[in-house]
Parts: sequence; structure tokens; C-alpha cells
Amino acid sequence: MGSPKSGKLYSLAMFGVVSILAGLLMAGFVVPFAAMTGATARAGADSLENLPADMSIDPPAQKSRILMADGSLLATFYAENREYVSLDKISPIMQKAQVAIEDNRFFEHGPIDFRGTSRALLSNVAGSSTQGGSTLTQQYVKQVRIEAAAAKGDQAGVNEAQEQTLSRKIQELRYAVAMEKKYSKKEILERYLNIAYYGDGAYGVQAAAKHYFGTTADKLSLPQASMLAGLVQNPTATDPVNNPDAAITRRGVVLARMKQLGVITAAEELAAKKVAFDPSKVTTSRKGCIASKYPFVCDYVRHSLMANPALGKTRDDRERLLERGGLTIRTLIDPKAQASAQSAVSSMVGAVDPVIGGTAIVQPGTGLILAMAQSRPVMGSSTGQTYYNYMASQDMGGAEGYQAGSTFKTFTMAAALEKGYSIRTRYTASSPMDFTGDTFTSCRGSFKAGDFEVSNSVGHSTNIDLYEAAAYSVNTYFIQLERDAGLCNVTKMAQKAGVELSNGKDIVKEYQYIPSFTLGTAEVTPLSMAAAYATFAARGVHCDPVIIKSINTAEGTALQVPSASCKRVVSQSVADGVNSVLQGVMNGTGAPATIPGGYPQAGKTGTTDSNEAVWFAGYTPNAAGVALIAADKSSPYFRGRTEKSVKGLSLSTGEYLQGSGGGDAGQIYRKAMAAVLAGKPKTSFTDPTSSIINGKQISLPDTSNMSYDEAQAALNKAGFATQTWRVTSDTPEGTFLGVSPSGKASLGATIYLRISKGPAPILPPQTQSTGGSGGQSQGGSQGGSSSATSSRSTQQSQPSQSSSRATSGPSAASSGRR
Repeated sequence: MGSPKSGKLYSLAMFGVVSILAGLLMAGFVVPFAAMTGATARAGADSLENLPADMSIDPPAQKSRILMADGSLLATFYAENREYVSLDKISPIMQKAQVAIEDNRFFEHGPIDFRGTSRALLSNVAGSSTQGGSTLTQQYVKQVRIEAAAAKGDQAGVNEAQEQTLSRKIQELRYAVAMEKKYSKKEILERYLNIAYYGDGAYGVQAAAKHYFGTTADKLSLPQASMLAGLVQNPTATDPVNNPDAAITRRGVVLARMKQLGVITAAEELAAKKVAFDPSKVTTSRKGCIASKYPFVCDYVRHSLMANPALGKTRDDRERLLERGGLTIRTLIDPKAQASAQSAVSSMVGAVDPVIGGTAIVQPGTGLILAMAQSRPVMGSSTGQTYYNYMASQDMGGAEGYQAGSTFKTFTMAAALEKGYSIRTRYTASSPMDFTGDTFTSCRGSFKAGDFEVSNSVGHSTNIDLYEAAAYSVNTYFIQLERDAGLCNVTKMAQKAGVELSNGKDIVKEYQYIPSFTLGTAEVTPLSMAAAYATFAARGVHCDPVIIKSINTAEGTALQVPSASCKRVVSQSVADGVNSVLQGVMNGTGAPATIPGGYPQAGKTGTTDSNEAVWFAGYTPNAAGVALIAADKSSPYFRGRTEKSVKGLSLSTGEYLQGSGGGDAGQIYRKAMAAVLAGKPKTSFTDPTSSIINGKQISLPDTSNMSYDEAQAALNKAGFATQTWRVTSDTPEGTFLGVSPSGKASLGATIYLRISKGPAPILPPQTQSTGGSGGQSQGGSQGGSSSATSSRSTQQSQPSQSSSRATSGPSAASSGRR
């Protein structure tokens, strides 16, 4: 630290140089090197010659706001708590107080106040208390330079802008001249009052008024204005929250100066001094997602912003713009629907329960997220809190994901319809069924399954079609349908519909060899499942889930928002077929999840093996959503347990879990969707086309000269299932009579191989009653042609499954999923 003598010498040198430079600056000259003597003067001249004639001024850092659909605030982000307001929104007494204490001749002098600068320098040289000689314009220049360096993350630049050096003083003088050529005095005062730091995290007069007094800048009173005006000289040492006595003392100085200048009367000064600072009026502006009512919705917005190149090339650039750029980010999250979704989850599953509940709802055709809620709604590390968004993928703040159970049967159904299978496709779906050694088709060819026995939760040994199989979630039906549609096609359907594995890996590569895929063994993100079901609601158009509707800068410029990349991935006819089948589910296992109000709706239940998770996925044409309840694998309750079943759990909410997708998760879904759909039209689905109903028609192989075994092999190779149909016939028992139907049939249709069981028994004549005739006609069929003739009306036994096609997959015995 220099001696007092050296400080006086610096001040004298500065006084001389500044006086000369000031005159030249005002005259518009540039000082040549030879015109000055002494090292200090030469340094000043060099600095002046190297300065540009003007300085660029970026807007000061402002808060960015995330808004919900109705314009209400979801969250704010900022590096500096500031709200820019125009001068007419700042009370006149605040303007007068600031000018009085900082630069009372501001409206009288030019950019440089020669009288004030000289007085201050001479006072410092004389050893009096240090005085500032800067005009308000020079102070504004200093604040602009600090702000510009801070915006770049340049701490060295921040320090440089505050150094007590002659070089900095010269820079401020030069820029002050340029500033007053460009802006009026009132414009400079407005900018100063908005950029100044008022202590305790409050930047600008509006934020300071709200923080210290719970009011706005236009309503500041004399006691309040004089206190704020006094803070800018040393905001850290005099803010009233942390240093109330110093703040009151400094306020007195400002009031005395205002009285001295005739701005206020002695009576006004005395009355203002009697007003005490009220700490109860202090309000703290909380920032970031942790302060939001819906922190995980906010967190998803933030992740989306940090991945958006429109906000900057790097993550640091995007972070700075978010925290300093005054952005307005709008979402389509309806606060009423979001509150209802949260209530639906929280009323079913408590934050401290050993299970996780949640729901995610998206808009078909746009991908915009309408609501997203989870049973641990508070962001934190305490019991019942979390930092994970359980609905999202890991790269968007999510956790490990969950098996979705039989909700995956929808993708098998869609793949089969796309390949040409009919909605009427029938299989005998007995339980259990052993698919060990059966042949499935991956994207690289066929393979055989390992140990793979599958059971149904509901018995269905009869021959059923797709409607009944979906309505009652018949596992063995869908394994056969998956086998025939091809595992490659099924996994690709899930992928293009929008399903994402929670770990981010490729779902086709990971599951094309796993026949239990249709039973929902993949761990997926709930939000991607909502988007996948929205694909069918939008008649085959998939949109990535997005949460940001618009982004505007502080100046009102629109920035590009993350794209939903909407595109057709499934034909309308296939989507309409899926929608038709899933509407029937609402009369079966999905009935408990029915949305009240008479909306046309479709859906699918999902329950995993051992009831580790229960799901419901459903939609109307206007909204698609999922709800789930899953075991928290990290919970002490499940520690050491082989099976982590949610079935039979009594929760803190008083709910008892049945282990049912429709009955448990369906309750969350029903309530959340009802709120989202309130006021929306009851749009109907489009009926499926005849091609979807009847399937792709293909020619049957000619079996007229084949044996039973040869005919069966030919039909199986052509893609048809076969069943034996024993009929009465005049031919010997065991004779192969042909196939039914013949000619053409739907892809995947069951073709009946007709086998003679011998002639019909001869019945004794019956006694005829008076006035009538009796007897019973007897029918039969002849030969071994492939024509159906009248065999469907003959006596027959229950057809038995005799298809030679097999199922396959890794060893994975499966109990019933629904």
C-alpha cells in the first residue's frame, strides 16, 4: 500500500492530466504524444489515442422467466436479480434522490464536470476525506464495463473496470463524452437506475424496491428512495438487511444533501428520518427450478434449453443467456391441469412410500407436454424428495426407467396390421403355452427360442381374435402374433412410434432377439411411452415430446424452439385399426381407467411379471398419457427381496394396491386426463378400413394333390396357421378331404385341414305325429378337394392347434401380464 505522500502525488498528476485531457476531449481533439510532458502524461495520451470513439452497450442482465400456458410464472433464472423499467415507471423522488447524492449538477454540466472533478482531486490532495469526482454518466460507463465483463464470465475484466488507475479514468472520460452525444440525460439516468447495484442481490431500482420494501419503483416514498439512493456508493456495507444501522446513517446523509439542495424541506427531512426500516417487508426472489412449484416440469424445460443451439454454441453460452438475457419462455403446461395431475398422483402414492407413481400427458400431433407429475414432487435430498424426474430419460434428468408390461402389446398389434394381418386374426390362446424352440425372426434372420413358457392372467383356451385378446390382455395370443409379425418388425414399430429405453440405447438392437418383448420387458421412460401412444392418437404421426412453445428475447425477438420433428411413421389405416382395437380395451381390463365425460377413448393396461410395475397408457384424439406405479428399487422396503411386487401394498395415502394396471395406475390416469381434457371437444376416432378389418388377401397354395402333412407344411410356409377339422364323410376315417377356405384368405388366417371321421351314424326312424311329417336330414361331403363345400355345417369336434410354426427367444418363463 502506497504512502499518503505518494497518493497525493498521484492525485496531483491525475488532476493535471485529466484537466488537460478533459478540455481536449470536449473539443473533440486527439492528444499527440509531443504535446505532453512526463511519463504520466504520455501514458494518458497513449491510452486516449487507442480508445475507440464509441462503446458498445449491451442490455444489462435481466431475469429470464418460464411461463405456464396461462402466463403464470413457473420459474425465474438470473445471474443478477433485475427488472428493467422505463424512467416513467420510477418515482420522481427516487430520481431526485439519486441525482442529489451522486451528481447534483447532472442536468447542468456536460459529460465531464470540471468543477466537481477539480474540487474532488484538490480535496484528496489536501488530505481531506476521499471524494469522488465522477459524473453520473461516468459512473454509468463504469457499470456498463463491469456488466459487459460479467456477461462474458470475465472476472479479470470485472476487476479491471474497477481499478483505481489513471488509464481507467481516461477511458471513462472518453466514453462519457461519446455517451452524452448518443443519449439524452434522462436516457442515461434511466439506464443508470436500472444497472446500479443496490446490495443484497438486488440489481436496479425495481428489484431493490421489491426486495427491501415489497413495492415497485414507481411507488417509492421519500424514506425508501433516500435509503436506496444511498446504497450505490457502498452497497455491501450499507444494505439494510445485513447492516441496518449503516443503512439508516447513510439515508440521513442523502436526506441532508437533498435538503441542502432544496429538493426537500426541513420538515420532510425530519419526517423521513423518523420512518424505521421494516424488515418484515423484505422479500427474497427465489430462482431456479428448486424454487418452482413444479420443479421437475421446470427442470425438463431447463434441460431442453441447455440442448438448444438457438441459445448459443456451447452450454456455457446458453447458460449465460438464460441467466442474463431476460428471456420469456412459454410452455403449454396448463396450471389447472398440472395441479390436477399432481393431485391425482399424490392422492394415490405418497412421497415416502416405497413405490414411485407418476403421469405424463402429451398433445397428439404437436408433442407438447401438457402435464407431468410424480409422487415425489419436491426437489431435494431429504426423505420423500429426489433430484430425479422419474418421467424423463436419463439425459433429461431421469432415473433408470421401468418395464411397461403389456402396454407393449400395442406395438405388436400395429406391426401385425402393418404387415397385413387382419384385426380378425385368430389364435388358440391356451394357458400355459410352451414356446421353447419355436422360431422367431430378428432383423438378421430367424432364430429359435430358449426356455420360454407363457401363461395368461385370464384363461382363454378358445380361439380368439385381436379384439378379445387386447381387451383381456391375453399373453399367449400376442406371443403368437409377435412370432408371425416378426420381432424385427415389432421392435421397429416401437422405435418409430417413439419408445425410448431409459439408458438411451437402441431398442431394436437390444430387443430384436427377445420374444418376451411384447410382454413389456424393456425398461423405458414414461414420457416416451406417452409420446408413442400419441402417435396412434394422431393417426400415425409421431412427434418428439417437447415442452417449450416459444422463446422471446428481452427485445421481443423470437428464438427457435426445440423441434418436435413431427412426421408420419405409421399409415392412417394401421393407426385407425390400432385405435379401434384399443377402444375395446376400455370395456375390458381398461374399464376402471375410463375418463368420465363420454370421451371417445382408447387404452391398454400393463402389469409386469411379479407386479413390479403397473401401468395404464391411453388416449383420446386430443391428449395421450400414461400413468404408472412401480417399486422403488432403492427403497429399504424391497432390500433383500427377490420379487419387488407392488401388489398388496398399503400406502401412506390409505390406498391398497391390487397389482392392476387399470385399477391402480388407471386411477391416476383417469383423474389426470379428465383435467387435461376439460373443455376440449369430444373428438371421435376414424373407423378402420376394410383392408385392416379383412387383412391382406393372398392366394393359398394348391393342396389338391397333397397329403395332410404336405398340405400343412405348404400352408405354414405361406404364412397361414392350420387346424385340424374332423368332419363326417362317406370316405374312410382319416382321409384328408382338403382345406377350408380355399382360393384366397387373409394373411395369418387359420386354414382348416379337413379330415374324415367316417360316415355319420344311421338314426332310427321317428314316430310321426298326426298332421305332420318328421325325420331329420343328414348332410355330408365327399372327396378330397380343397373346396369348402358344406363342411362348416357338419358335425365337428373342437379344432385343435396343429400349426408347425414355432416361437422362440431367450430363456424367460413368463407369468401372466395384463
